[in-house]
Amino acid sequence: MKALFTRHSLTPPTAPAMNYTATQLAAATPVTLAHRPHEDVQALFTGTLFVAFGVLMFGNAGLLTGGTTGLALLIHYTLGWNFGAVLFLVNVPFYVLAWRRMGRGFTLKTVLAVALLSGLVTLLPKVVSFGVLSPLFTAVMGGLLMGVGILMLFRHRASLGGFNVLALFLQDRFGWRAGRVQMVMDAAVLLAAFAVVDWQHVALSVLGAVMLNQTLATNHRKERYVAL
Repeated sequence: MKALFTRHSLTPPTAPAMNYTATQLAAATPVTLAHRPHEDVQALFTGTLFVAFGVLMFGNAGLLTGGTTGLALLIHYTLGWNFGAVLFLVNVPFYVLAWRRMGRGFTLKTVLAVALLSGLVTLLPKVVSFGVLSPLFTAVMGGLLMGVGILMLFRHRASLGGFNVLALFLQDRFGWRAGRVQMVMDAAVLLAAFAVVDWQHVALSVLGAVMLNQTLATNHRKERYVAL
């Protein structure tokens, strides 16, 4: 039999060298880092607490927010209906969309977040009060707080229902930035606020909506982060 190795080659032949770039290696070996249940719980509580605190600031400064939360506040102010109940009801059509397009887990966490937000908005005025609260500062700080809170929910496959669900769906389906989509829808709600408050407070409310949605547009882009 012919020898496998010659006298002058004491090592077996090696396969051709494969020169992969770092990007190719990363793409070939995807890493899944799913959030653990306790991490989801922490994010749901912290995110909704940030949003609830922002809503509390807005309410004390006479400002309005966008989304279904702002819509529920408008109905509450004009008709006197319970805020928590209105918030849940206006979100029902979006729960259906979430269930059909984004799955059971996303929908259940969204329903939980909305219920938690309703409870926190009711509880916080009993434990927090403001002596001095500048409307301009509130528009900036409150908007940022709500933006960060909603961003946390997005990252844990949850939302506050309503426009959040629609914005995430449109980003996932068409690549539209969730923050920009939500900004347009929030602006429509805030335009309706002219029937309730003066133009100065509406203008500051718009500033708050810009701060909120720019936080989402900058930090939750489809080409950088997965929407779902």
